[in-house]
Amino acid sequence: MPVFEYKCQECGEEFEELVFGQNPDVACVKCNSKKVKKKLSVFGMGGAEKSGSGCSSCTSSSCKSCH
Repeated sequence: MPVFEYKCQECGEEFEELVFGQNPDVACVKCNSKKVKKKLSVFGMGGAEKSGSGCSSCTSSSCKSCH
């Protein structure tokens, strides 16, 4: 069950919504407007770039030094 972040184009409210299906019917939680835009989630982009070690902040090949 994915949770997406949205921003209302009418009032500017930012909110999260649990969605089901491909085309969910999402409305603003503050003003009930249907003019909402899905935000790009940083969490969803976490695996987009991988380094050789698996940690972006360390240079160790085993990554034992950062955990």
